[in-house]
Amino acid sequence: MKINSAKFVISNTDIKKCPKPDRPEYAFIGRSNVGKSSLINMLTNNKKLAKTSGKPGKTQLINHFEINDEWYLVDLPGYGYAQVSKSSRVKWQKFIETYLLKRENLMNVFVLIDSRHPPQKIDLEFMEWLGTKGIPFSMVFTKADKCSSNELRKSQMKYKNEMLKTWEFMPPVFITSSTSKLGQEKLLNYIGEINVNARF
Repeated sequence: MKINSAKFVISNTDIKKCPKPDRPEYAFIGRSNVGKSSLINMLTNNKKLAKTSGKPGKTQLINHFEINDEWYLVDLPGYGYAQVSKSSRVKWQKFIETYLLKRENLMNVFVLIDSRHPPQKIDLEFMEWLGTKGIPFSMVFTKADKCSSNELRKSQMKYKNEMLKTWEFMPPVFITSSTSKLGQEKLLNYIGEINVNARF
């Protein structure tokens, strides 16, 4: 699948203000500073679509983008950033959970994971939560260009070993690099395949 158009629609913290759920929707989320905005911009071939920042925790709203006039890409706030107030974290957690649980047209959540680090407890716990709630998700390893192929394999294997302690099988996995555009075609084709069977 190719992205021919990508436009910003709305930002909010209230699911009631999200666009009408009349088309497939895909959410992107991960720890702060995982490279989420850069990945979204790489996927859409638009360097200015999602705001990037050297300061983690920049995204604080549910951001909807309309893709090809056919589906929505959603940029969710990052989790696990310690330098925001506890009250802000609680507030973010509440509206993110509400969105994930109640957004009826949400087809898949792409959970972003930094390839350079060993399994993080917060990532494992978040994916476990998605699983217990029956929310479909995929793992997206980011910043692959900053690792050797051997390091990438080790990183994936460590996550697999941890997850298979409680999971029967692994979710879909994508390896990406916003710099080299690695994974762009595979991830977009995956979304395209889901869209084909989506009914609205």
